[in-house]
Amino acid sequence: MSPGPLTIVAVNIGRPEHVAGHRALTGINKRPVAGPVAIGPLGLADDAVLDLEHHGGPDQAVYLYGLPDYAHFEHVLGHPLPPGLFGENLTIAGLESAGVNIGDRFAIGAVLLEASAPRNPCATFAARMGDAHWVKRFHAAQRPGVYARVLSPGSVAAGMTVTHVPFAGTRVPITELTADYKKPSRERMRYLLEAPIHRDLVEQYRAALAQDDLLA
Repeated sequence: MSPGPLTIVAVNIGRPEHVAGHRALTGINKRPVAGPVAIGPLGLADDAVLDLEHHGGPDQAVYLYGLPDYAHFEHVLGHPLPPGLFGENLTIAGLESAGVNIGDRFAIGAVLLEASAPRNPCATFAARMGDAHWVKRFHAAQRPGVYARVLSPGSVAAGMTVTHVPFAGTRVPITELTADYKKPSRERMRYLLEAPIHRDLVEQYRAALAQDDLLA
C-alpha cells in the first residue's frame, strides 16, 4: 500500500452483547451503520467499549482495519468476511497493516487520526471467531490493524476519502510492535520512544530506562 487516498468501506458500531464461549459482555460485535458518525477523543459515538483495562482510551480510540488484510484471512479461512467482524470501527479499502508506521496520520474530512499501536488479539477475539487457536493465528499473520488516537474530532461515513500521511520522524512499523513490545531490549526501547507510541508503552519504557540509570 502506498500512502495516499484510501476509502472508508464501512463505519462499525458495537453494542454490549455476549459472544459464545465468553462470559462477559463485550462490544466486539461491531456492525456497519448508515449515515455520519461522530468521532471524539475517546472514539465513535455510541460504540460500546466494555473492557477498559485492555481496550479504549485516548490512545486506542479508533481501530482501523483494511480490506487487503481481510483478503488474506478470507483466503486462509476460505470464505468471505464481513466488515466489522474483527471489531474494527473503520473498514478501509487500500489500507494494509504492513504499510503503516507509528505516527502516520489519517485525514477524513475534519477528522485527523494518528497511528499509536497495533491490535493484540485476545480471548474475546478468539471467542468471536470461534477458534481456540485464533490468537496465535492472527498474531502470526502480522496483519494487526491499526489503533489510532484522535487529534481532531468530526464525523465520518462510508464512502469518505481517507488520506494517509506518513510520519515525518523515526519510522516504526506497526508490525514491529507486535513482536517484542512487552520485553524489548533497552536499545529498542530508546528506538521505539522516538515515535508517538501508546502512552502506556511510553510510561513502561521510560520507567525501565530510568531504573537502569539508577543501577548504573
